[in-house]
Amino acid sequence: MAIYQTDFEVAMKDDHSPLTLADTRANEIIFTALKKAYPHYAILSEEAGDDKSRLDSDYCFIVDPLDGTKEFIKGTGEFTVNIALSYKGNPVMGMIYAPVLQKLYYALKGEGAWVENVRTGSVKKIRVSRKTSGLTWVGSRSHSTERETQLIESHTALISRVVTAGSSLKGCLVAEGRADIYYRFGLTSEWDTAAMQCIVEEAGGIFRQMDGSPMRYNRENPLNEKGFYVVNAKKNIWV
Repeated sequence: MAIYQTDFEVAMKDDHSPLTLADTRANEIIFTALKKAYPHYAILSEEAGDDKSRLDSDYCFIVDPLDGTKEFIKGTGEFTVNIALSYKGNPVMGMIYAPVLQKLYYALKGEGAWVENVRTGSVKKIRVSRKTSGLTWVGSRSHSTERETQLIESHTALISRVVTAGSSLKGCLVAEGRADIYYRFGLTSEWDTAAMQCIVEEAGGIFRQMDGSPMRYNRENPLNEKGFYVVNAKKNIWV
């Protein structure tokens, strides 16, 4: 947050995505803390070198120290810190923190999902809605695609509202029942989705790749190439 409030510099990575000092500083803090607390667990982080020895570990932390760097740069406040723990390829713990909003979403496999208002300390359990009409579609503020537009246009009778949000907050909105459907056709990576998936599923939602298969984690190639959808009910699976 200290960096967010300054006139920080922006660099470009090899994949042409932006990078700020906040990305690298946050990564150092999180990576160091996790290694100290869980020295035998592997870590896959967007801003750290990929140590392929992680593939031999049943447990792997999957970290995005700053998800939504474009929103961070624009000053929208819609950026998050994503930390998940996968066990044998499945996300079993997920936490997403939005520093500007001071909202902390978290979930534990088999135990449910919650949101905490960090300002007040209040915590509530969250569940997806069960709506199958009058739906709220949430899409990316910075990464929308023509295929998403086409899907919206072909289901206008069911969609009453279209909203946008940055980072993993889109999945959290579905988990919290403030939105109902989120389709992402573009490329993402494991660190974008692992924490979100655990939170969505523990809130009663459905998270799948576009071909209907489950998303696995701690893969050799961390790129999510098939896209994914997050919906509140089976009836809202449109692919």
